[in-house]
Amino acid sequence: MCFSAQLTSSLSEVTLQQGLVPSGQKPSMMGVEDSVKKVNMEEYKYHYKYPHPGVTLDCVIFGFDGEKLNVLLIERRFDPYQGCWAFPGGFLEMDESAEEGARRELKEETGLDTAFVKQFHTFSKPDRDPRERVLTIAYYALLHISEVKGQDDAARAQWFPLNDVPTLAFDHEEIFQKAKEALYNAFRLGGKDWEALTKGFSEAELEIIVGELKRLGK
Repeated sequence: MCFSAQLTSSLSEVTLQQGLVPSGQKPSMMGVEDSVKKVNMEEYKYHYKYPHPGVTLDCVIFGFDGEKLNVLLIERRFDPYQGCWAFPGGFLEMDESAEEGARRELKEETGLDTAFVKQFHTFSKPDRDPRERVLTIAYYALLHISEVKGQDDAARAQWFPLNDVPTLAFDHEEIFQKAKEALYNAFRLGGKDWEALTKGFSEAELEIIVGELKRLGK
């Protein structure tokens, strides 16, 4: 069968499957083309034709080591900012919510698995990412420190004391400051968010954590 005959046959099948030509009636090539155009128009009816941004997730994970608060960073394996420290994160996939994406990226890059992360801000400056127009949705959590390992896009993963954080990639310094504010405000306001963040911590541990948060809030 030649190419044009194959094309006619394939288009005919599409047209018949879509119910655009009655069964038993052989569609003409012109009619098939019109029908396929109609199918494609319906398929892409709500596609936005203008440029639009990508979406990433970033995780600011505070870790308590028994004495002080730390924050989890990864060393970027690839450009941009190869070799620089940043928060675990990456691009949102098409079949997941932002929270699911944040937890997935955290586990992929550090091995850390947490059931609770709290969204605290969206960062949207047009030039914040040199690759393209990217918005990032930021999450934070408070955990006991545990072993982490750089994986996937992360060459290394490491805990750093809050007062000894290296220079950060992208706009992650701004994200870090906002995350500290969010954690302090969660403590100050109390309620369900603070209960969820501090689940599993003893009263003695919380006393130390609260003392450090009060110093951060000054």
